[in-house]
Parts: sequence; C-alpha cells; structure tokens
Amino acid sequence: MSMRLLITGASGFIGTNLVEHYHDHPGVQLLNVDWSPPLNIAQKEFWREVNIMDRSAMAQVFAEFQPTHVVHLAARTDTDELHDVDAYIQNHEGTRILLEVVKGSPSVQRIIVTSTQFVCEAGHQPSHDLDFKPFTVYGESKRMTEMATREAGLSIPWTIIRPTTIWGPWSLRYRDVMFKVMRKGLYFHPGKGTVVRSYGYVGNVVWQIARMLEASSDKVAGKVFYVGDAPVDLKVWVEAISKELVGKPVRYIPTFVVRAAALFGDVLKTIGLRFPITSTRFRSMTSDYITPMDRTVGAFGEAPFSMSQGAAIMVRWYDEVSHSVQAPEFRDARVNKTTARA
Repeated sequence: MSMRLLITGASGFIGTNLVEHYHDHPGVQLLNVDWSPPLNIAQKEFWREVNIMDRSAMAQVFAEFQPTHVVHLAARTDTDELHDVDAYIQNHEGTRILLEVVKGSPSVQRIIVTSTQFVCEAGHQPSHDLDFKPFTVYGESKRMTEMATREAGLSIPWTIIRPTTIWGPWSLRYRDVMFKVMRKGLYFHPGKGTVVRSYGYVGNVVWQIARMLEASSDKVAGKVFYVGDAPVDLKVWVEAISKELVGKPVRYIPTFVVRAAALFGDVLKTIGLRFPITSTRFRSMTSDYITPMDRTVGAFGEAPFSMSQGAAIMVRWYDEVSHSVQAPEFRDARVNKTTARA
C-alpha cells in the first residue's frame, strides 16, 4: 500500500520497533516527530525534532510532510507522579493539540491514538469502552487522552489502542533493571503461585498496529483495541527470559522476603538511590492483571511471534546492541525544562 506515515514519539520503545517494521517497506514514507533523538541512531534520518505541545510547529510539519496515516505514541509513560495530572500534560493536552492539527490536515486518512491498560485498575474488567477505572495519575491522563479523541469531532477513522505490559528489544526498563540483575545471579521470583498478567512482545504489538493501519475503515473506526499477547502466568514469561539470558531456571524465594526487600527499595528510592525492587514492582509481580484481548485477536488474528522467539530476539539485542543505547533525558512539559533522568 502507499502510505505517508507520521509517528509521534517514534524515538521511544514501541516507536523504534514500528519504524524498524516499516523501514524500507515498499510504498511507505516515514516521519518520526519527537522532542528526543531516536534510541536507534540508524533511524535518525526519519526524525524531526518537535515538541508536540507546540501547535504551530506541529502544523508546519503536517503541512510539509502531508501524512496519510498517523500513529500517536508520544507520551510520558512512567507512573512516578502521584498527584499532579498535569505532570503528564503532553498526554492529554498534547493529544488535543495533535487532533486539532489533524483536523486541519486534509491529507490525513486515519489515526491511531495510544492509551494504556492503566485506564482500568487490576481486577476491573471493563464492560464497555467508556468503563474507566484508572488507579494512577498516568492512567487518568490517558483516560483524558481517550476522551479528547472522542470529543475531537474527527471526520476520519480513528482508533484507540491500549498497550498491555510491553517487552522486547529497545526496552530500556528491562535492560537497566531486570536483565542486569538476572545476569548477576541476583534475581529471585516471589513464591511459586500463579499470577496471571497481560504481557505483550513488542513485535506482536507492531504487527497489530500495522494490521490496523491496513484494515478496512469499518473494522477499526471508533474502536478500542488492547494490544499485546494473551494473558499468561508470569512465571512462564520469567522462565522464558531466564532460559535465554542465563540458560537456567529462575530461583524462587518466599513472598514475604521479597515484600521486605521491596519496602527497603522504597526507602532507597526516597533518597534517590535505585534498587531492583520496590513496592510498585512487587505488586506487579504478585497481582493478577488481565486485559481483554478477544476483540483484537478476533479482528486481526493471532500475532506471529511466540514467547520464546521474542525472548531470543530481545536477549540478542541486549547482548549485541543495548550497551550503546543512551537513555533519553527526562523533560518536564509543565515548565519546559530538561533534567537528567536517573
């Protein structure tokens, strides 16, 4: 197909993989609009440095590139802020600005807007697309993102995606914490009980996004799709990673020991020190978090990568590429300042 694809936030984790998917794809021209340089320096040719909060700059980029398709990934995605939703202002207000620009760009034929599974807390199975129950400030900012999309009055097909917990190459979160700990032989999993989580290999998420871009409009217009893989026992995923990374099974310790370590990690975090586990990470490792994937699979089919294939690709990236990848600086959109991310 012929496509002029503009991706906001393509310097990040999912965006880097999406650019890689479409790089040299026949008939596709790419543009990455991001205020940070690409994680993959080989993708610098596609990058245009723009702050999504700058409406005039965004409008100029759209006028020059004339995109036919837009994938909106740009966002602050951590859950560190506990109180001020405007710490994530580029999520909801940035989306409103982008949608205004899209409405003024006749070349655009469709758009995909990225939300998150965190618009619903763990244990809350939404009965419909507007059944929200965010449990973090980040999740609330994404609820606002979804509402901004619905209220924008777009005349073109729009689709909202809610990524689950995504893993794979170019994820610095796993590179900088879990993989280092595993390689040092310091990773211990809390207990052997079953914890079901909605995870997603990034290659499958990119495949799902590509299917949405290429699908007939009636299949995707006004729809919300979770993107990722079917829910899985967390131990199965951890064991697959351990097999590729260190060649042996994971070690398990009593849950109460890990809980105590997490509390110690919380204390260190308050004084600016990093520790492999905190209470937030502990809850993630010990609580079910199941998202409904049936609609996505029913519309687009089973994604192509198995867990073992994804683990092998990710570990190969970790060993051969990741050491040279620089983490982006953290930029506070509220005050337009730049500070180094720890």
